[in-house]
Amino acid sequence: MSTIVITGGTRGLGFGLAQSLLERGHQVVVCGTDPERAEQAGAELGGIMSRAADVADREQLQALWEAATARYGRVDVWINNAGVSQTREPSWLLPADQARRVVDVNLLGVLNGCAVAMAGMAGQGGGHVWNMDGLGGDGRVVPGLSVYGATKRAVAYLTTALAKEVPDGVGVGLLSPGMVVTDLLTYGYSDAERRRAAKMLSILADRVETVAPWLAERAIAQARNGARVRWLTPAKIAYRFATAPFSRRDIFTP
Repeated sequence: MSTIVITGGTRGLGFGLAQSLLERGHQVVVCGTDPERAEQAGAELGGIMSRAADVADREQLQALWEAATARYGRVDVWINNAGVSQTREPSWLLPADQARRVVDVNLLGVLNGCAVAMAGMAGQGGGHVWNMDGLGGDGRVVPGLSVYGATKRAVAYLTTALAKEVPDGVGVGLLSPGMVVTDLLTYGYSDAERRRAAKMLSILADRVETVAPWLAERAIAQARNGARVRWLTPAKIAYRFATAPFSRRDIFTP
């Protein structure tokens, strides 16, 4: 049994990961920015520890670490899952407060999580940190998502660099979930844009309940320094496009 902390674990993929890890017998702690949703998520997940915390504030993540270790003694795995997207428009048109929030959560939040978790894990003698990969992490560019993509590109670099800096016994790696149907994926689409994107999404995107169990297994089994766990591999992408004319995937209908 491992103890796992998941930031942004009160909704979306983070919530799905928490469910999947709990089903496998692990102890899970989650956080989110909305206090009411954090309380609700904790109840929905069987009464687990669920706290309100803003990842952009390192002191709040430190308090999360201390609460988790006070209850369970140690944290074996920390998953920096919290993330936000942006309105789909050129970066020069993006309001300054929205751009700052994307950077604060997606990049500074990951850096804060890594700093808190790695220091704590060094003190307890080991552990593993996972950072969440996303659009831009591999250098791919999508117009209208430049700020979001830039943060994910930075997270990929940060994770690679941290793998060379970690304390003895501590590891860091990337979890790459691909395109998952959550608010993060669909945020900012107009109705017309969503209709245009529907064909591509129907080929490449997956539901939380498909991806989360797969990632949960590997978040424990493949917790090695420098590891990169990727759901949507190039081979899988090629297969889906090749078989798309013969399949009917509707990932938006439950």
